[in-house]
Amino acid sequence: MTTPAHDTTVFGRLRADGAEQVLFSHDARSGLRSVIVVHDTTLGPALGGVRMHAYEDEDAALDDALGLARAMTLKASAAGLDLGGGWSVIIGDPARDKTEEVLRAHGRFIATLGGRFIPVNDIGTTQADIGVLGREASPVCDSGDPSPMTALGVLEGIRACLRADGADGSLKGVRVCVQGVGNVGSALAELLAAESAELVLADTNPARAAEVADRLGALVVAPEAAVHTECDVLAPCAMGAVVNDVTLPELRCRIIAGGANNVLAAPGHAAALAARGILYAPDFCVNAGGLVFLEEQILGHAREQAEQRVRQVGARVAEVIAQARRTGTTTTEAAVDLARSRLRTARSPQTASSV
Repeated sequence: MTTPAHDTTVFGRLRADGAEQVLFSHDARSGLRSVIVVHDTTLGPALGGVRMHAYEDEDAALDDALGLARAMTLKASAAGLDLGGGWSVIIGDPARDKTEEVLRAHGRFIATLGGRFIPVNDIGTTQADIGVLGREASPVCDSGDPSPMTALGVLEGIRACLRADGADGSLKGVRVCVQGVGNVGSALAELLAAESAELVLADTNPARAAEVADRLGALVVAPEAAVHTECDVLAPCAMGAVVNDVTLPELRCRIIAGGANNVLAAPGHAAALAARGILYAPDFCVNAGGLVFLEEQILGHAREQAEQRVRQVGARVAEVIAQARRTGTTTTEAAVDLARSRLRTARSPQTASSV
């Protein structure tokens, strides 16, 4: 029996995405509704975030988890790590619905995987929350916030993009719009300010944006204005799908490089950016610093060694840009090819599935 061209069933979506396993959990006592996606464990256990968000419906939650898990597989592979990709989402408003009971129930859910999925904090969760999960599941990444290292990798990726665009890599006077000043975005803003970049900040939390801006001497714009703010670099550091059919014509930047996952709403947007002359640092390449740091933690290495490895994110972004220009492809295609090549080598002589 042939698979429909656009199979929207759960199994059809798994086949299309190449995921190994998807698990759904409902805990009546705590009210937990959550999804775990183990996308690929070819290179090692699947490490991924725990995101808590008030999704519109279960389909939206599953789509987000699938996309984030797939991006994590590519991120780990492209960065040369011995980790796989996965993700989990808890459906609910973290400000209203997050309780110890919910977190511990999710921890018990993760524990059923026997270490195949290693959780770390993401949007809507904190390091302390992962510690609560750790009362029920092991291992978890709850010691040492990876956000500053993600930001450091993004900084080096921006520098690589500036060099590829003909500059010397200095950030002095470079106008950067940081969209989202949560853990990663605020850390990136601090690094950019230290290098005398001209900062524009946007966040859905006006008080948070104002606090960071006052501290760093930055300009604040409304969240919806970030995508059409005139700048050298747009650095998305919040939710994904920043580049979509609506925002694409409004972009007034020459480089996009940030800490957010799944920045492109659709694969075709990579070519659309290139056609507009906008240099895009693929998100799973440029925001890999936090994942590198977490692997270093798992291996028990010192922070100094982790920082050295994180700074190599810039070299990897430069490699991807150079490969795209040599082959006439988009930077996204070049980065995916890099990741898939390593996965194929690891799977050989097994039959490789799609990623």
